[in-house]
Amino acid sequence: MNTIVTTCRLILREYEESDYEDALRIFSNPQTMSFWPEPFGVEQVRKWMVKSASNYKEFGYGRWVTALIGNNKMIGDCGFGHLEINGKVEVDLGYIIDHRYWKQGYGAEAAQACLDYGQSRLGFNRIVANMPYNHTASRKTAEKLGMKKELEFVNERNRNILTCLYSTERDLDC
Repeated sequence: MNTIVTTCRLILREYEESDYEDALRIFSNPQTMSFWPEPFGVEQVRKWMVKSASNYKEFGYGRWVTALIGNNKMIGDCGFGHLEINGKVEVDLGYIIDHRYWKQGYGAEAAQACLDYGQSRLGFNRIVANMPYNHTASRKTAEKLGMKKELEFVNERNRNILTCLYSTERDLDC
């Protein structure tokens, strides 16, 4: 198990083949994936995991399993990908938490750990997060991380819905 970072309650680690059943349970759930175009099917989960593994090799980061300390139970994932906005490729922080663990602070805890890791270990100066305009919990998480709403755009990858882009930039004077 390749652990990336730990928090008080969570382990963020690379995906392993043995995570497939848990990932399918989480990503195929309509409530958990209610802000995505649709819940993932079997093949989409496999592609998600393969893409994450590929990103680890190519970039040194990707989306990581978010698991509870103590029992290593997967409750979602969090990490970085790439998003093209207005012709510019951005480092995009994303987080998905199983709906059974919503409203317990796990998303913010995982996202803060990723944000800190991205800035301190990966050297990212700028990180963005995007979410549907009506995904209040995700917007609050971005704000809790100190991110500011930068713009709204119509997201062709997500049903052409209005999407908010939040961003943060590292203070380079530190």
